[in-house]
Amino acid sequence: MYRTNRIAKTLWTIVAVCLLGLAACGPDADASLTEAPAAAAPTSTPRHLTFSPTPDREDPGVFDDRIVFGQSAAFTGPAGQLGTGMNHGIQAAFAEVNRAGGVNGRRLELVTRDDTYEPELAISNTMELIEEDIFALIGAVGTPTSRSAVPVAEAAGVPYIAPFTGAAFLRDPNLRSVINLRSSYNQETEEMVERLTEDLGIERIAVMYQDDSFGRAGFNGASAALRRRDLEPVSVGLYQRNTTAVKTGLLDVRKGHPEAVIVIGAYQPVAAVIAWAREIGMNPVFMTVSFVGSNALAEELGAGGEGVIVTQVVPFPTDTSNPVVAAYQEALTEYDPEVEPGFVSLEGYLAGRLAIAGLERCGDIVTRDCFLSVLRIDRPIDISGLVLSYSREEGNQWSDEVFLTMIGKEGQYIALDVLPKDVLGSGDK
Repeated sequence: MYRTNRIAKTLWTIVAVCLLGLAACGPDADASLTEAPAAAAPTSTPRHLTFSPTPDREDPGVFDDRIVFGQSAAFTGPAGQLGTGMNHGIQAAFAEVNRAGGVNGRRLELVTRDDTYEPELAISNTMELIEEDIFALIGAVGTPTSRSAVPVAEAAGVPYIAPFTGAAFLRDPNLRSVINLRSSYNQETEEMVERLTEDLGIERIAVMYQDDSFGRAGFNGASAALRRRDLEPVSVGLYQRNTTAVKTGLLDVRKGHPEAVIVIGAYQPVAAVIAWAREIGMNPVFMTVSFVGSNALAEELGAGGEGVIVTQVVPFPTDTSNPVVAAYQEALTEYDPEVEPGFVSLEGYLAGRLAIAGLERCGDIVTRDCFLSVLRIDRPIDISGLVLSYSREEGNQWSDEVFLTMIGKEGQYIALDVLPKDVLGSGDK
């Protein structure tokens, strides 16, 4: 249950965001976010919603001995392992640099809030973190939560770094506060459709998606990729966020007799879709995007996961022949030897390293303006051999990489270059 002051803060944030023209009046609206108007904020706007482009001191969250970041993400509920994974990776990167003396003598700290993957909580959590004088937000999880939180960060001039989402609206280069790390959902779904059509000759492709801004982002990407090939989804199914009530949507998908189904969702409902499909005799090729939470999906599916294809946006987390993966594994073990390596925590680690690189480029005088500016300079960042290059035009992000993986017989992930012929499903039985 929300506390009274949290409700008041949430209501004020929604009103303030609407006044600033940064988003539609609703946490899950479809309107694109745009840059805040240049006019001065209303006199009634609180101090923490006012952006000063030329501060006369170091910004909130920057202290003589430390710099404090904030993370609002899902730590419980059907998407809880995603927030936990991102947190583990970021904390591992921060602990790694702290063991070496910090960034220019300052330790990095991370304050967290659980938003359970719900937009209203993401708003109030973001407000609270900003009020607590964090320097930047990092590692948010999800499209609907980011759609709600970004206007708050934009209004306050607080950096919003490496959210765990590939939504197109976050790729708007006019957003002042947002810096993306990962490839977009458009890039992931383009890779899916290309591989299905070219490697397997499949054209009967359906889409099942979470009925909110995240699901629509993935659906729009898949539909656009199909249109580029003069195709369209043969059927479409929907389900509600934070539920596993997927049967009705699955029956809608079945009507199209698809050879492949692209599923846009988090690990629990996606696992439910696949399990129920096989229960009722559907056996298409199942593909899903990186947001699903790969390790959690394989765990949920168990023996039923074999052959499921997942696109990834980071390297294989167990390939220690890759220097950045070796560094990640060492940092993760030092941080918590009980945590198993995975795609999500590797993305969190890279997010932490990206933030560290930005702070290092700013030197001793750290401000939000400097931090955001140096992370938008077209100068590569080398993270233990992984060279990232910023592209404003291609999506306000540091990486365009998409990797193919498949769940094997033992629940392990297998790296792929192309889709194998034996992944072909047999359609409806």
